[in-house]
Parts: sequence; C-alpha cells; structure tokens
Amino acid sequence: MAVKIKKGSEMMQIPVVPLVDTVFNLLIFFLVATKVAEAERELPIRAPYAGEAQAITVRPAEMIINIDQKGHYFIGDLPASLHELNIALHNAWLTSRGRLPVTLRADERCPWKFVVQVIDCCKKNKVRDYHVTTKNATDGKPP
Repeated sequence: MAVKIKKGSEMMQIPVVPLVDTVFNLLIFFLVATKVAEAERELPIRAPYAGEAQAITVRPAEMIINIDQKGHYFIGDLPASLHELNIALHNAWLTSRGRLPVTLRADERCPWKFVVQVIDCCKKNKVRDYHVTTKNATDGKPP
C-alpha cells in the first residue's frame, strides 16, 4: 500500500511569530543604538585661524559660550549678561564639580577683553576644563 505525502502543505506557511519577534528585536536595537542629535543653532561667528586646531571627534556634554563681534555673551544661543554667565558657570560647577567642559566660541572681530572676562569667570567658578575654539587652515582660507 502506497502512502501519499502532501509536499508543501506545512512548508507553504510562513512562521509569523518568529518573524514578529525578530522585527521587534531589530526595532529595539535601532532605537537604543541610535542617538538623537540635539538641535543646536549656531550663531554666525567667524572663528580665528590656528595651525594646530583639530576637529572634535567625540562631542561630550558641554556648555557653549558664544561671543559675537560686539562683545555680547550667549549661553548656547540665549543672550546673557556677564552676571548671568557667572551664575550659570557657578551652577555648572555645583552640578558637575567643575568637570563640565566649557567651549568658548568668540568672533575673531570681538575685542579680546570679552574673551578674557569669560576665562576669568571660568576661573572664579573653578571650571578648569575650558577651551577657545579656532579654525584650522584646512577649514578654509584665512582672510
């Protein structure tokens, strides 16, 4: 007596549960692995050139202080007075014990005294990790 085997009856169905599990795991992986970039509005500042400037490869959490060509201070893109800047640096020291890096971006046409005032505020508030940004000659031609 011959036995008939139906070929393809079980194999024609797609296993949906493992497929859903796999897609769900991939979704979770990409949600966790993807870093959402913070929208950062930059002010139109022309940084001076420096021969040893290097691009930032890893962007740590930092406070960005901008100075425009007229000497106005900005914390990020929010205008601030020197007193408000001093308070913000003091609060940053309280929360991070001076470990919060401060990036100072000054327009090259800005008088140097405004840059010195921000550096002085950093020192008064025990913020030791501060630096002034410049452009490298490879970023563009010097004026």
